[in-house]
Amino acid sequence: MTENVVFTGAVNAVKEIWEERIKKHNEDLKREKEFQHKLVRIWEERVSLTKLKEKVTREDGRVILKIENEEWKTLPASLLKLSQLQEWQLHRTGLLKIPEFIGRFQNLLVLDLSRNTISEIPRGIGLLTRLQELILSYNKIKTVPKELSNCASLEKLELAVNRDICDLPQELSRLLKLTHLDLSMNHFSTVPSAVLDMPALEWLDMGSNKLERLPDTIESMQSLHTLWLQRNEITCLPETISNMKNLSTLVLSNNKLHDIPVCMGEMENLREINTHL
Repeated sequence: MTENVVFTGAVNAVKEIWEERIKKHNEDLKREKEFQHKLVRIWEERVSLTKLKEKVTREDGRVILKIENEEWKTLPASLLKLSQLQEWQLHRTGLLKIPEFIGRFQNLLVLDLSRNTISEIPRGIGLLTRLQELILSYNKIKTVPKELSNCASLEKLELAVNRDICDLPQELSRLLKLTHLDLSMNHFSTVPSAVLDMPALEWLDMGSNKLERLPDTIESMQSLHTLWLQRNEITCLPETISNMKNLSTLVLSNNKLHDIPVCMGEMENLREINTHL
């Protein structure tokens, strides 16, 4: 009996030793794999950074990242090493998303990511307080974050041909320097109140939407000189439009208009009106 106990104890001791050795071996293998993966990531980041550096150019004293017709569905974290960039021009790259770290590029003046497959704008965009131009036309964006209103230097915003944008957050009326806004080929049924309240807006394109009428408050857009409203469903114009003293170009072709207000004849600066009635 005693011999059996001793034998069993010896077997268990050997078993524990081997189990411990196997456990340690597996842990060593895991650490080795993690180390190898880390080396691969480091190598990949170095390769991608090298590729990105090859796409950096200087024009008019501005540092620009320019990529076109190359597949870059995502942008690597190694891009952060190029924080001096002042402009991104990435077209037809298949880019799926704007990186969450976009807000760390404090030197950005122009962000042009048109003709990609971007579906959303990250809230971190609002950290780009020096950004002057944001061009996101021909993407798949559906909503615009209110944080965009923190881009206090923004002068030009293009969101054309995203097709599904139907409203803008009221906070965007705080973009006091915005002069150029392109919302064409989306799904707006009314002119957003945020747009009506943009004090510096001079050029607005809302062509190819679902507009049926213009609000009486359109007259609040006193800085506007060019208004594109082609290919909508507008049936009539408010008489208050005659109070838009700086309006010089008004495009209304391919709507459902039957006539225009007589008072528009008093608009002295209106040089071009295209209605195709």
